[in-house]
Amino acid sequence: MRECITHRVPMRDPGDVSQIAALFNSGQLVPSEVVAIFGKTEGNGCVNDFTRPYSVDALTSLFSDQLGCPRTEVPRRIAMVISGGTEGAISPHYLIFSIRKNTTNKPAVHSSSRLAIGTNRTRDFLPEEIGRITQVEITSKAISEAMKAANLDKPSDVHFVQIKCPLLTTEKIQHARERGAEVVTKDTYGSMGYSRGAAALAAGVALGSLDIANITDGIICTDRSVWCDRASASAGVEIENCEVIVIGNSAEWSGNKIISHDVMSDAIDVDAIWRALSESGLTGAPQLHSLDAEKINAVFVKAEPSSDGFIRGKRHIMTDDSDINATRHARSVVGGVVAGATGFTDIFVSGGAEHQGPDGGGPIALISQI
Repeated sequence: MRECITHRVPMRDPGDVSQIAALFNSGQLVPSEVVAIFGKTEGNGCVNDFTRPYSVDALTSLFSDQLGCPRTEVPRRIAMVISGGTEGAISPHYLIFSIRKNTTNKPAVHSSSRLAIGTNRTRDFLPEEIGRITQVEITSKAISEAMKAANLDKPSDVHFVQIKCPLLTTEKIQHARERGAEVVTKDTYGSMGYSRGAAALAAGVALGSLDIANITDGIICTDRSVWCDRASASAGVEIENCEVIVIGNSAEWSGNKIISHDVMSDAIDVDAIWRALSESGLTGAPQLHSLDAEKINAVFVKAEPSSDGFIRGKRHIMTDDSDINATRHARSVVGGVVAGATGFTDIFVSGGAEHQGPDGGGPIALISQI
């Protein structure tokens, strides 16, 4: 029997891991049990967001010292998903996931499912494979393997699939050209969307909601009617493969936590937030009571401007602003809406929701104590 343990701690800056170190020193967190880390940094979330590799480097250094292993070993042991962009009310923070094994072999004292987590990674992708069907096929297999490792036997057991995926840089595009290969786009920022889109479609395939036979290169980032309701993908310059984290509920796990999810139809869909909260037994609209808010361990949500430029019939300028990137607008809006409902601000809002929920909306998932 295994238990998934979660911790949420603030960060002063992208290189600050002091609060994680404090958990080690207090004995609340055991370095060898950590399997995944999510981080929200105050970077721009775009191609040149170097707060992501900076944060990964700080985490790698900390765990290398704590585990007594080479730095190169740390990324193979711990999936690190660092997402830039804490616009508006979003607070920079880390979410740490660890697995503790029940060495007593005692059966679970509950009759329902509990929080479960599985991780995996793909091989490195060639530049010409990013944002194409090859990425979908390989990543979907990695997700299925992560589900199996976590005893998430049915797709309905899964409530959230996080994929960290690569993007194209000018250097990668040039290397592909020298080999006579053609990349999906020469726009480095646009490549983030293609990679996220392919990763999200992979989640749909693994969860059985999408048929790989119906997915082609032409669908990726083109057909917005094709999407997965539990996928969250984030692209970064610090990675060459896809790192996969699957979270769900399983009767094979113990503990006092569960995960629930729903889908926001647009950026201000408060009803979807409350459906997810009520699924976890939390009520109290329009804002959670502070005591109930303390029961929430993590909130994940995707943010994406609607492609038609409207929210419920009213025009928005997110994609028309030449000064501020559209995904930064979207993160700020959605972050504010979710914070208003939950009553706290250290929430994991990820921009760029290609094939991750309906156009202009996106999945929301939350982990809470019961």
